[in-house]
Amino acid sequence: MRERGFGVRRQTEIYTSGLAGRRPAVPTDPDRLEGAARKKMSREAFAYVAGGAGSESTVRANRVAFERWRIVPRVLRGVAGREVSVELFGRRLPAPLLLAPVGVLEAAHREADVAVARAAARLGVPLVFSSQASRPMEECAAAMGDAPRWFQLYWSTSDELVESFVARAERCGCEAIVLTLDTTMLGWRPRDLDLASLPFLRGRGIAQYTSDPVFRRALDRPLPPSGGRPAVNLSTLRALVGLARRYPGGFLENLRSGEPLAAVRRFIATYSRTSLRWEDLAFLCERTRLPVLLKGILHPEDARLALEHGVDGVIVSNHGGRQVDGAIAALDALPGVVEAVDGRVPVLFDSGVRGGADIFKALALGATAVCLGRPYVYGLALAGEKGVAEVVENVLAEFDLTMGLAGCRSVAEISRDLLVPAPGTPVSSPGG
Repeated sequence: MRERGFGVRRQTEIYTSGLAGRRPAVPTDPDRLEGAARKKMSREAFAYVAGGAGSESTVRANRVAFERWRIVPRVLRGVAGREVSVELFGRRLPAPLLLAPVGVLEAAHREADVAVARAAARLGVPLVFSSQASRPMEECAAAMGDAPRWFQLYWSTSDELVESFVARAERCGCEAIVLTLDTTMLGWRPRDLDLASLPFLRGRGIAQYTSDPVFRRALDRPLPPSGGRPAVNLSTLRALVGLARRYPGGFLENLRSGEPLAAVRRFIATYSRTSLRWEDLAFLCERTRLPVLLKGILHPEDARLALEHGVDGVIVSNHGGRQVDGAIAALDALPGVVEAVDGRVPVLFDSGVRGGADIFKALALGATAVCLGRPYVYGLALAGEKGVAEVVENVLAEFDLTMGLAGCRSVAEISRDLLVPAPGTPVSSPGG
């Protein structure tokens, strides 16, 4: 994705392959992509990735918000040789796109985060490592060479563990820390609840923890009282065997020691800190040389507070609709946050992005760059590393073509005057 005219090249590649009887590894249509992944993944895995909070009205609102804006193309503007690259924190990126942090990627494919890391590195697109990864950040970094990567942090109940995660991210060559603020506790997610399925209890998505020396030193410490233990039956025994297989080390030793179960219990007690406040940000900023971005900003006043507390960027996000049912659509919140920030730091965007036209709309509303989440996970489920790469290539190809067809020769030319509200649909943002 480093060459100009990528969209045309990608189209040509697909059509030419068709002459030889070859079709894309993954559907190019977002709905068919999701449908194909649903058939490939287990019920529990798909529920975890696709599900949202409550009635999932926020998931739907994220998509509806994009439909409320219509692109107004300009013509005869000489759009040959389009430039889609952007600069972010001193790094020139091939496009205004990052791969969002998504946890428990082993639910989609056995190679999990490593497959995504390889695909991202091949395309030069930054990957934001998740705190809830299925593979340690060091393993992913080794697969990426000098390609750009960031680290997403959930602030746990252990400040010592926070320090350790950040230090490891720096050693792994991460170029920014993304602190996620909207998940200090899990939202009410009926798809998971109806299946009584939480992957972390089975040792999935906790590889950053089980690979961390600070976390492992804490395994012998007393735990706070919990909400009870499951009955011992064939299902729980199978879960324990699965834990022992997934945990670092030998299977038989893991069964004997009971350490995998201790790790899950320690994770549940450690996962996230609900008491986090604005004044705590100084602790993080003082312990890293990397830019710190806050993810989960939806209100303009929170954007202003973020600037007052010295952060280097914000990400407008409602966690893909997974946390608060009935929350404002992230795209509706974007203009108010952009206005509050007033160009002082980058404003990134995620939640609801499905294609290249969505990227164009978010940039026209003031975003610096956009994060892609669920679609690349569906590509991972369907075809591993190749599936991830094809999804990202398709999204970027559509973005390049949309930009050119709208009359823009570069990302800098994407502006608010190229959008209009769809007739009869008011567009608003909170608190501005």
